Amino acid sequence: MIDAPKSRDLACRLLAWEADAGETSEPMKPVALRVYEKLRRRLSALAGVAGFQSLALRALSQAKLEASGLLAVEVAPDGSLHGLGEAEPPVDVHNDSAGEEGAVLITRLLGLLLIFLGEALTLNLISDLWPDATLDDRNSRHGRKA
Repeated sequence: MIDAPKSRDLACRLLAWEADAGETSEPMKPVALRVYEKLRRRLSALAGVAGFQSLALRALSQAKLEASGLLAVEVAPDGSLHGLGEAEPPVDVHNDSAGEEGAVLITRLLGLLLIFLGEALTLNLISDLWPDATLDDRNSRHGRKA
């Protein structure tokens, strides 16, 4: 089973990190979509487009049970998302309710990664994608660094 608090904590950290690291020179995409796209590009290279699409479809189907705002969101054949920008309100990092649907999706996707890859490989993947993100206090209680 998915360790929901662990995947939720990790998702919240990545979303907060990505919100703070947003590019100002380009139009802002929803934070959850930016996180998703980074994961998609890396995982598609590792597992293939079909492998990632399968994982994304499963995560989205689970997330739709929790967040009705995701009902219109679809995974394209290349694994990209259609409809998340419309399902997620503009990002306000000071408002905990902003982007809740996207956070649910990222939580589910990370939960599946934790199941299939394990914690060490998932954290390694995340550290590669977000090298400056602070994940070590999350793991310090286990005596490990990310």
